Amino acid sequence: MENWLKDDERLDYLLAENLRIIQSPSVFSFSLDAVLLSKFVNVPYHKGEIVDLCSGNGVIPLFLSARTKGHITGVELQPRLFDMAERSIRYNNLAQQINMVLGDVKEIPSQLGIEKYDVVTCNPPYFLAHEASDKNLSEHYAIARHELHLTLDEAVQSASRLLKQGGKAAFVHRPGRLLDIVTAMRANRLEPKRMQLIYPKAGKEANTLLIEAIKDGKPDLKILPPLYVYDSNNEYTAEVRAMLYGQNE
Repeated sequence: MENWLKDDERLDYLLAENLRIIQSPSVFSFSLDAVLLSKFVNVPYHKGEIVDLCSGNGVIPLFLSARTKGHITGVELQPRLFDMAERSIRYNNLAQQINMVLGDVKEIPSQLGIEKYDVVTCNPPYFLAHEASDKNLSEHYAIARHELHLTLDEAVQSASRLLKQGGKAAFVHRPGRLLDIVTAMRANRLEPKRMQLIYPKAGKEANTLLIEAIKDGKPDLKILPPLYVYDSNNEYTAEVRAMLYGQNE
């Protein structure tokens, strides 16, 4: 039997999807943002070609595999995370549906094919390269969190190049970058069509933005109802519990 774990890795549960994922405290683990994006994006159920950019340890492809029978390609720059993703995919017997590509998001359209895909998802680095945040942590964290190797504009451009006309691109980001992301999308033939703001709890400022665009779509942006992560007792709200643990927790 294959030895699934290396070094300080552990197997975590993705409870709602009944899957497992290999994670490690020394590299960037997935956060609620990945869960939110994978539930927010519209994906075709029966077939289709989907690409997830900045895949990390493969969490969004794993989440999406529970929502679609389409084929999913994950793209990750860091070899350690790529290796973890590949092992998680094999562990869950999903190698027929998901494949990982080790590569740079900026170069990936010419590698995978221009205008061939139905859906592109992306959980890109949030912080500008010069922002402090926690860059003093490991290189794995810094690359995942800061625009050291990939800017927002570059991520949007690659998503657009991958997509067929009428295809969908969905991003999760910080609300403070809303105008940047809309500007980048429109400069790359992506018309924002659906948006949702995520709030830590009622009365607080939004801290997460979900946005989906259609390539060459007509202007008409729908703003979805807000989603609150915690209730007044600092427990997950019913909507977030369902995302994390399934409807029948």
